[in-house]
Amino acid sequence: MRKNALLLTLAVVALVFVGTVGVDAAAQDTNPRFGVWKMKSDAPAPRSNVMTYEPWGDGGMKITVASTNGNGESSEWGYVTLFDGEFRAVEGRQNAETAVEIVNERSTRIINKSNGRVTQVIINTLSEDGNTIENEYVRMDADGKITRVTHATYERIH
Repeated sequence: MRKNALLLTLAVVALVFVGTVGVDAAAQDTNPRFGVWKMKSDAPAPRSNVMTYEPWGDGGMKITVASTNGNGESSEWGYVTLFDGEFRAVEGRQNAETAVEIVNERSTRIINKSNGRVTQVIINTLSEDGNTIENEYVRMDADGKITRVTHATYERIH
């Protein structure tokens, strides 16, 4: 039942943003999030953060994040999801897992775990024109208490 609801939701996303309906491989390629996104920032170079979203599995997505800090040190990590709320390992981050679930046709909830404990929830919202992603990051302590909320805007570059 849950898989059927996921497929229906993906079909709605395709209909709203692309104007087509389908849940086969062709519909996967039309997911409005697929592409390369760069975080909007006033930080001086070499700082950067780029997310790449690409098709994965049967209706899922592979997410890769490449970043460079102010010292020019680069890192890359990523994960895959079927938007089913199931935790999967994060490549490039030790003892980390991520689960993603669909909130509505434009928003997803991303739950990050470290060492078996939820440390962060991200609400990821695609703009109506499909060219901007807004992320709201909610960080939590060991007791689940919110310790910090931050925001980032990503702009489509490919």
